[in-house]
Amino acid sequence: MIRIKWPIALATLFVLLLGWYLLYTHQIVEQVRGNAELLSRIFAEVQEGLVTQGNETQVLFDLQGIVRDAGVPLVVMGPGDTVLAYENLPFSVDTDTPEGQQRVRAYVRRLDAEHAPIGDPDLMHIHYGDTPEVRRLRYIPWLQAGGLFLTVLIGFVVVRYQRRAEGEKAWTAMARELAHQLGTPLSSLQGWLEVLRLPPGERPGDVQDLEIAGSIGEDLERLERISHRFELIGREPELVSLSVRRVVNDLEQYLAVRIPRLSRKGIELLVDVPPGLPRIMGNEVLLIWALENVVKNALDALAGRGGKITIYAREVGGRWVSIRIRDTGPGVDPEVRDSIFEPGVSSKPGGWGVGLALSRRIVEGVHGGRIELLEGMEGTTFQIRLPVADA
Repeated sequence: MIRIKWPIALATLFVLLLGWYLLYTHQIVEQVRGNAELLSRIFAEVQEGLVTQGNETQVLFDLQGIVRDAGVPLVVMGPGDTVLAYENLPFSVDTDTPEGQQRVRAYVRRLDAEHAPIGDPDLMHIHYGDTPEVRRLRYIPWLQAGGLFLTVLIGFVVVRYQRRAEGEKAWTAMARELAHQLGTPLSSLQGWLEVLRLPPGERPGDVQDLEIAGSIGEDLERLERISHRFELIGREPELVSLSVRRVVNDLEQYLAVRIPRLSRKGIELLVDVPPGLPRIMGNEVLLIWALENVVKNALDALAGRGGKITIYAREVGGRWVSIRIRDTGPGVDPEVRDSIFEPGVSSKPGGWGVGLALSRRIVEGVHGGRIELLEGMEGTTFQIRLPVADA
């Protein structure tokens, strides 16, 4: 399936509309310049008539021809609104017939609605209309409004389509993430169930019922944690005053028993959160989830090679608490740096690209903070800024 790059398509449409509008305007400008040339010719004919004796009739005929060529619709009428002469009418007519006279009179009424006639109605008066250039100029505001409306309409449709597509992609990623997180404890519970079915003497490692019960309890606790997390992400959670040091310490305890299982080579986790940091307003369950997703991203970067993950927090400007998570991995692929927080975007093979998207939703959407990938640093460094509670 070909993925349409809507910003490029809209920009192309805008350039085409702009180019067509400029061409149309240029044509009108050239015609207006032609009118200036026409006035110059009229002036030249009048000047020649003034300095030349005995050639007045020819000059008048020449002037009449120039006016005729200008394209101005003209109707000369005499007493009783009799049509005497006409030029540049938009239709063919025979004024020697009553029907022709009536048709021209109806057209004259339209001309008079825009321009008052010239001359004495009891003798001879002239009715005139706009030149073709003026008539074309009337369409410019409508063309501008139409082009703007079309651009806004297409932009609205595109934005709506993109939001729907992103929403569907986010829901798909969420479903996959939920299935992934539920899969591990469910598989563990299934394994413990198989162990329980064995006689005590045949169980691996001579594991006892009490030990099995403890492991089942841990799996059930993890299932409850997963259920609570996804329940909170779908509604407006309650925010309370939290200690950043406590949040990070809880995360450290949670990861301490899992990092050895998640990596074959040694991964060192360092935590540097000084006491006395300002408190923040937040939801501990969601914040730990957001931080955990970033740490898991670092664990994936260090998979098979080992390294160091550092979590440290500092106060910034009296208004923010900054939490940085840094790893010594190879860094983020430049092709996905700008879209790393979008749903479905992942730098690892087989990844679903939901972890960092959830972290952004939690940090920015729920807590009013900011999460970003820092540039120009060795490895990968994510920074999470959270507003302090009394800021």
